[in-house]
Amino acid sequence: MRNLVVVLLILLMTSLPLYPTPEKKFSFKSIDGGLIKFWDFKGKAILVTNTASRCGFTTQYNALEKLHKKYEGKGLVVVAVPSNDFNQELDTGAQVKEFCDVNFGLTMPMSEITSVKGRKAHPFYKWLRNEHNFQPSWNFYKVLIDKEGEFVMGFNSFTKPNSKKLLKIVDEVIKQP
Repeated sequence: MRNLVVVLLILLMTSLPLYPTPEKKFSFKSIDGGLIKFWDFKGKAILVTNTASRCGFTTQYNALEKLHKKYEGKGLVVVAVPSNDFNQELDTGAQVKEFCDVNFGLTMPMSEITSVKGRKAHPFYKWLRNEHNFQPSWNFYKVLIDKEGEFVMGFNSFTKPNSKKLLKIVDEVIKQP
C-alpha cells in the first residue's frame, strides 16, 4: 500500500508543470470593470503594451488598434496597460478611457492605470523583469507572449506596432500550433 501511494505521488508530481504558465497566473483589472484574464486568451498570442496618454508615442494607439482588429481573428490579442510610472498618464481611469475612446476609438482590452516597474510593478511585469530581464524603461514598450503563455520577445518604444520586425514575429508566433 505504501509503495502504491509513493508511485501515485510520483506520477502526480511528474504530470504537473513545475511552474504555472503565465496565462494562468496573470490578470489585470480592466478599465471597463472586471478582469482581463490571460487564461481567457489560451491558444492566442498576446501583445501587451504599457501606454500613457500624454506621451510622444501616444499616436501608436492607432497602429495598436489596427493590429488588434487585423489579428484578433487570427490568434492575437493586443492589451493596453496604461501606466503613470513615467509621469505621462492622466489622473484617472475614466479620463484615460475617454481620451482613448474619443481620440483613437479603441476596442482592444485595456487595464486600469497600472505600475509596470519597481516594487509596485504588477506581477506580470515583475515576472518579465525577473525571468526574462525585460522591463519597460519608457511608455509603449511591447512584449509578445506566445499561445502557450511564454515570453517571446520585448520591443522598445521606437518599435512601432506596424513595423515589419514586429509583424514578422507576430506572424511566426500565430502560425505555431
